[in-house]
Amino acid sequence: MTTLIEVPTRTVLDDARDQLRAAVDVLGLGPEVYAMLVEPRREVSVSIPLRRDDGSTEVLRGYRVQHNYSRGPAKGGVRFDQRVDLDEVRALAMWMTWKCALLDVPYGGAKGGVRIDPRHYSTAELERVTRRYTSEIAPIIGPNHDIPAPDVGTDEQTMAWMMDTYSVGHGHTVLGVVTGKPIALGGSQGRAAATSRGVVTISLLALAHVGIDPHDATAAVQGFGKVGRGAARFLADNGVRVAAVSDVYGGVRNTSGLDVPALEAFADRTGSVVGFPGGTAVAAEDVLVESVDLLVPAAIEGVIHGGNASDVRARVIVEGANGPLTADADRTLSERDVLVVPDILANAGGVVVSYFEWVQANQSYWWGEDEVNQRLRERMTRAWQDVAEEATRRQLSLRTAATCMAVERVFKAHELRGLYP
Repeated sequence: MTTLIEVPTRTVLDDARDQLRAAVDVLGLGPEVYAMLVEPRREVSVSIPLRRDDGSTEVLRGYRVQHNYSRGPAKGGVRFDQRVDLDEVRALAMWMTWKCALLDVPYGGAKGGVRIDPRHYSTAELERVTRRYTSEIAPIIGPNHDIPAPDVGTDEQTMAWMMDTYSVGHGHTVLGVVTGKPIALGGSQGRAAATSRGVVTISLLALAHVGIDPHDATAAVQGFGKVGRGAARFLADNGVRVAAVSDVYGGVRNTSGLDVPALEAFADRTGSVVGFPGGTAVAAEDVLVESVDLLVPAAIEGVIHGGNASDVRARVIVEGANGPLTADADRTLSERDVLVVPDILANAGGVVVSYFEWVQANQSYWWGEDEVNQRLRERMTRAWQDVAEEATRRQLSLRTAATCMAVERVFKAHELRGLYP
């Protein structure tokens, strides 16, 4: 009888840990440092009972992981998605630590999530989920402890509910407990589009790095949500021809360039890019292998993997999502000399402007949108230059160079603070 041996499936947490291990090895920090940095400082799993609108009850599962807070309060989004599990949240929290350190934002990394498909719940039900989740994690969050923000499946309304729930529990309004809030509740100008603006700032710099003029460039954007939609718009505004776009339902292609404002209006009316009359229908996964200069995967993790990486034809990939490339894909694309800009650099615009929002809330003084966008461009450009120089100096990929820089900064904070007790 033949015994089948199951090969363990790699997870996004495996990739995050491998990236840390590679950086520790390059820096020569040793296994003790890896052991210290790989483990989250704190993690919470909570039960979320929900009374549905029809009177029935179900129990959901939520998480909050604080990976590191040696450089400041923990910071990271909250996602509502049916794929959420503890390992995913651990990986995302670790990447937030490196992202904050790389952009020199005085935060550590955290992440949270609830395993739920928000498309199948009413607004009232989502409010009840949000408020119960917030009350469960309230003891470990706060403007000086851990500051949540929107992520996949959540938005500024979610943050308003979180802020209100936390504030009611503390007896006064605490604007700084979350970022990504509505402007009317202490949100920052420019926050909603910050991640997209940062992605496009880095995309233009990356194209120039490989000698491609943006006005001669073509792009494909996978994902048409908070990040992908804005990225497509800003790329088009900067002269890049957006040739293909996809969402969870399907994709659309026009090699002459999609009319992005018309596509946005169509998606607003119908809920999807599928059926847009200004292009040809394509499968969602085919957008990842379009013949373009720039590919922006801006949806979820793991969409480019060992099975499709060899089919990717873009010259430059800018990670708008967190972890859209697996380790196998990274190796394949590196061998083919494809320039990959890692998520901890490429999509850091959101946390940068979240930091600006937190600063403004603490000061009770708000900046104009032009000032926010200018400060964001400066931060993103400086980070790109630093990472590109480090990659050249050490002869590393951009991902490894960026992770090395971030890990070194976090370790330095650990070293200066020391161990207690």
